[in-house]
Amino acid sequence: MARLDSQNPFDDPTADPREIARRAAQDVARLSGVERHDIALTLGSGWGSAADLLGEPVASFDQSEVTGFPPPAVEGHSSVMRSFAVEGHDGRTRHVLVFGSRTHFYEGHGVRPVVHTVRTAAAAGCDTMVLTNGCGGLRPEWAPGTPVLISDHVNLTAASPLEGATFVDLTDLYTPHLRQVARTVDPSLEEGVYVQFRGPHYETPAEVRMAKVIGGDLVGMSTTLEAIAAREAGMSVLGLSLVTNHAAGISDEPLDHAEVIEAGRAASARCGQLLAGIVPRL
Repeated sequence: MARLDSQNPFDDPTADPREIARRAAQDVARLSGVERHDIALTLGSGWGSAADLLGEPVASFDQSEVTGFPPPAVEGHSSVMRSFAVEGHDGRTRHVLVFGSRTHFYEGHGVRPVVHTVRTAAAAGCDTMVLTNGCGGLRPEWAPGTPVLISDHVNLTAASPLEGATFVDLTDLYTPHLRQVARTVDPSLEEGVYVQFRGPHYETPAEVRMAKVIGGDLVGMSTTLEAIAAREAGMSVLGLSLVTNHAAGISDEPLDHAEVIEAGRAASARCGQLLAGIVPRL
C-alpha cells in the first residue's frame, strides 16, 4: 500500500533508507539547533506525556518538517518532536531527542518507515534508544497502569528491518546494564518477554495462550523491529512497556483502544517520574 503523499521518500523502493535517515538527522539538527543528540526516546501508546518531566524542551517542531516522517496514524500519539538538554548525574549535559509517535507495521507501508525513527536517531548521534509502548499483559497480577521492563522479545511479524546478508547477534538485545539503571530508579520494576503480533486487530484468547506457551509476558504491535534496527546501528536499547489492559482471555473485559488511552492517562505521572529518573542516569 503506497502512501498518497508523492513526496514521501520511502515510495521509491530503490532509495537508501540510511541516506533518508541522514537527511532526517540534518533536518533535526537544523530545527533543534542541536548538532548532535545522545539519547533518543520513542513515546508509545500511554506514554504521550511521560517526557514532560524532563524539563523545558530546547526546541519543539512538527515531525512533518523532518524527511520521511508522516503524520501519526494512531490516536494518542503526538506529531511533535522535542529536543531536551538534560543534566546527567555525572554533571554532563545529555541531549535527548523525543519522538512523539511511531509508524506501526500494521499501517502497511513496509518495514523501512517503521524503523526510520531509530535510524534517524542513530544518524543524529544517539548511542542509546529508549523504546516505550502500551501493551496487553499476560500476568493477571500486572494491573493496567503497570510499567514493565522488556527483557527479550518474540517477533511474530514475519519481517525484519535487516536486508540482505546482514547477520546481527540479538543476544542481550535489551541491554542488561540499562535495565539495572532503571531498577535503581524503581526497584519494584518487573521484567518480561514482549511478543509482537502484526495487528491491527487484537489477539484472540487462543493466540494469547500461544504467546504464554512460547514464553511471552506482554503482547503488542510495535517495538521489536525498532529494537533490531537499533542493535544493527550499534545502539544500546532500553525497552519499557506500560500494561494498558489485560490481554484477551486474561480477563472477561472486551478490548478497546479507548481503554489503552485512558490507562495511559491514569499512569502518566508514574511513567513520567520513571523516565525523568532514568534518562539522567543513562
